[in-house]
Amino acid sequence: MKDNPGQPKLKHSLGLLDGTMIVAGSMIGSGIFIVSADIIRNVGSSGWLIAVWLLTGFMTLTAALSYGELSAMFPKAGGQYVYLKESYNKLVAFLYGWSLFAVIQTGTIAAVGVAFAKFTAYLIPAVSEDNILYKLQWGGDTGTAHVFTISAAQVVSIVLIIFLTFINTLGVKSGKIIQNTFTLTKLASLFGLIIFGFIMLKGDVWHSNWTNAWHLQKLNTDGTFAQYTTGAALGAIAAAMVGSIFSSDAWNNVTFIAGEMRNPKRDIALSLFFGTLIVTVIYVSANIVYTAVLPMHDIATAAKDRVGVAASQAIFGNIGTVIIALMIMVSTFGCNNGLILAGARVYYTMAKDGLFFKKTGTLNKFAVPEFGLWIQCIVASILCLSGRYGDLLDMISFVVVIFYVLTIIGIYILRKKRPDHERPYKAFGYPVLPAIYVIMGLAFCTLLIIYKPQFTWPGLIIVLIGIPIYYISQRNAKHEDTPLTDI
Repeated sequence: MKDNPGQPKLKHSLGLLDGTMIVAGSMIGSGIFIVSADIIRNVGSSGWLIAVWLLTGFMTLTAALSYGELSAMFPKAGGQYVYLKESYNKLVAFLYGWSLFAVIQTGTIAAVGVAFAKFTAYLIPAVSEDNILYKLQWGGDTGTAHVFTISAAQVVSIVLIIFLTFINTLGVKSGKIIQNTFTLTKLASLFGLIIFGFIMLKGDVWHSNWTNAWHLQKLNTDGTFAQYTTGAALGAIAAAMVGSIFSSDAWNNVTFIAGEMRNPKRDIALSLFFGTLIVTVIYVSANIVYTAVLPMHDIATAAKDRVGVAASQAIFGNIGTVIIALMIMVSTFGCNNGLILAGARVYYTMAKDGLFFKKTGTLNKFAVPEFGLWIQCIVASILCLSGRYGDLLDMISFVVVIFYVLTIIGIYILRKKRPDHERPYKAFGYPVLPAIYVIMGLAFCTLLIIYKPQFTWPGLIIVLIGIPIYYISQRNAKHEDTPLTDI
């Protein structure tokens, strides 16, 4: 798809601070306040809780440092999609873009939107997920019937997604202002929670949690912990990392908007490093605070897994619920803005390659891919209504890591294929650190296949569905000389 000379071009209006805020803002949603409960249920001790977050942080930082080389080589809109296309071929790149559109980006937007609504309900009970606005039942009596419901929380989440999509259609500067404001606010809030948590440290709780900090154990249904066998222990660590990896994902979103950075060859790499480092420090520190104010059992059994709420109540008293609700509202609002802003740039680049709706490859008068933003909005909203976004997100950690591994292997491939290509920045620690990430990523995925297949096969099926779609689109393109569709 060739550019029309009269068509608007992407505007280079984002700097290093903007890129760093997109990285940090897209990473920090509601996960840090929730997933530690499931991690403790899998590993059962404070030492292993922190180890899981450190392992995830190491993987994230290593991947971010490795992506710096690719971002400097190909400072174009689309980011990881472009890297996969240049390293492998259009099919691999399409499968990534398809997965992003079908579940990774849109499912995350839906989940973060519903999290925003759920915590808004602390302050406004009328928007609770328990407030059912519409109910449709079919297929038998109450015991066997299928029921479709729409809750107030789902409506609020969709309104949020539509609002942020609209703001982002008005230009990248509009999205940038929201992103920077809300990300800086939530970073300050999280640092405040961490500082007050250490001030309010409970000596007896801390001593109890850290006396046997490295006993890897599982939470039983009766509330007691039991030891693992060696093999099961490795599977438990991998299962525990599903939550931490999901909470640390979306750091690569800044690569999607490379076409709008003023100095992408330098600032994408630096944004990846600073953003992932800041978030890793916050995540590890927040979890240390959890172990300082809450017993292990209370973390594992927190109501609806809301560890952040329980910790805030322990630190601030009854007002803690309001404080954490406001923090999570700010966090999820900013997170969704970053996800919405970045995702449409991938579909825009795919359309330029003839692999997505043709109209997605055009920009509106504000120089943003408006059509891509709206179709992303529609899919995310459908996932909100389906009520199945939680199931989808359980498996995207596997899919995401597979594509991260493929992308980092691409660094080695491109060093062979294009040894003379300009590389303003080279992967830190190459070839050792990228290789360590590949090994850790493959080990994580292998352990999930063995011990937690429910996290893997559904995700693989979604990816594989993209293969026939790709070949059908290419066949149609040859016959009709048009991209995927001429919408």
